Amino acid sequence: MSEKVTIRVCIADDHAIVREGLKQILADERDIVVAGEAEDGHDAVRLAGKTRCHVMLLDISLPDRNGIDVLKQIKKDKPELSVLMLSMHREDQYAIRALKAGAAGYITKQSAPRELVTAIRLVAGGQKYVSAALAQTLASAIGEDHESAAHEGLSDREYQTLTMIASGMTVTQIAGELSLSVKTISEYRARLLVKMKLRSSAELTTYAIRNGLVD
Repeated sequence: MSEKVTIRVCIADDHAIVREGLKQILADERDIVVAGEAEDGHDAVRLAGKTRCHVMLLDISLPDRNGIDVLKQIKKDKPELSVLMLSMHREDQYAIRALKAGAAGYITKQSAPRELVTAIRLVAGGQKYVSAALAQTLASAIGEDHESAAHEGLSDREYQTLTMIASGMTVTQIAGELSLSVKTISEYRARLLVKMKLRSSAELTTYAIRNGLVD
């Protein structure tokens, strides 16, 4: 993208204070302007379709839909839009899944403001953005010849449920966090246990710790 072109950014995050913080960071940049906001997955998909923007900052944890599911829908409807995923989760938990789903980059909310601005400019120019630490992880993974881990066969929502259970959350707490029913979360838990050939949440947690899926 030419340096003379203003980068139009859309922000999709369910926390108003986060959106305001991001807007304040970007307000200081002459070549970047915030073109629209969304507070859930449905609004994010609609915003991407109706607003002329170059980059969407998309929260991976939205109240109505998993952020990666939203990403897939946006890339299906508007493949030319560069989507930069925002997350509270450390990179090796969700970044690779997001990149495989079509994200142009992945950045944590703890990142420095300058890193965010750099990431936006890179993806607006058609490049990918990952941190140096994640780049090293990706390089190491490419160089290894290993059998796929059991969790790689999970759906995005099943994987999210796995990490939340392994972090110590109950089914009820997860349901509240994701705005889903306890029955639905219980079904996700049952499915992922079957897929991973595990018998209990304790075994699931042990697996997650052993494979570095939780801190």
